[in-house]
Amino acid sequence: MKKLQKVSTLTAIVLISSVSAGVSAQDVKNCRETTNKDQRLACYDRIFGTSSAETVETSAATKSAEADVEVKQHTTAQAPEVSAAQIPIATVMQKYWELTPEEKRDRFVFRTYQPNFFLPAHITSNINKAPQSPTRGQAEANENYKQMESKIQVSLRAKLMTELLLPGADLWFAFSQRSMWQLWNNQDSAPFRNTDYQPELMYIVPVADTWGDLPGEWQIRMLQFGIAHQSNGQAKPLSRSWNKVYAGLAVDKGEFGLNWRYNQRISESGDEDDNPDLIDYIGSHEISANWLPGNATAQLTWRNDFSYISRGSWQLDLTYPVDSSKLDGLRWHLQIFSGYGETLLDYNFRQNSMGIGVMLFNF
Repeated sequence: MKKLQKVSTLTAIVLISSVSAGVSAQDVKNCRETTNKDQRLACYDRIFGTSSAETVETSAATKSAEADVEVKQHTTAQAPEVSAAQIPIATVMQKYWELTPEEKRDRFVFRTYQPNFFLPAHITSNINKAPQSPTRGQAEANENYKQMESKIQVSLRAKLMTELLLPGADLWFAFSQRSMWQLWNNQDSAPFRNTDYQPELMYIVPVADTWGDLPGEWQIRMLQFGIAHQSNGQAKPLSRSWNKVYAGLAVDKGEFGLNWRYNQRISESGDEDDNPDLIDYIGSHEISANWLPGNATAQLTWRNDFSYISRGSWQLDLTYPVDSSKLDGLRWHLQIFSGYGETLLDYNFRQNSMGIGVMLFNF
């Protein structure tokens, strides 16, 4: 651009100088109207007596400047669109669980835990109108329950202690609540069919820097240990609850991550046990596969007790931002479930369901 300005300035100086040099206006006009730039410069050289060296230099400057402009225009026209960079799942995991010193944050600050969502349209292939269990018998059937309902989940956590026992290890408290809401059931005034409550303590140990390397570039990021209580808070015969301890680990590779957890039920005796066969249906092993292909997220969760392969369940969760410039904002959420135990009340009831809505918040 500077070279073009230099050439334009030189041309203006030449035109102004023509008045005092005794050159006719017609000669200047003829030069100016010459379309070929080399011939035009030669014309000026003839009428003003400019040296050949100056002419060559000026011509070269003009060619260089025009070439620069052409290159810039071509580069701009051919520049590919830059897509949003894919974030390695390890980065997400480290930030989420504060696995490195750089990611450590304050204690006693609530953050999200499991996905928080509202699925206003949630339809099931088989609504559980008369729940039952071996120790609670069968509840009175509610024939008004609709197969179309809504599903809501709210889940939060807070760090209680940091650097506990092991380097970088933290103790967390979490609380999750999942509700099945008969939103479209005007006959019964839209009741909540069931709500599960789960408080838990989690101990997270980062291990990537010590013995996290696995074959094929996979890496163990953390170990997790916990204790939890889950209950639906209802009276007999609809009461369901259990206590568990668990252990697991999380591994990753690029945009893929795997979480494995083993749940050990704490035995109860006599009339205190609402659902003694719960593990036989929902399973003690839980494996989640996560995929972050850019802005979207995908999670496939399989629960099973390997003694009863035909039981258990699988669940697919897909999300995509409503506004791609706000990845942590509102996200579309699609959920597909098949098997036993979508809720604690349905632990021994098989169904297929699909829900669509939004992920509410993520912080």
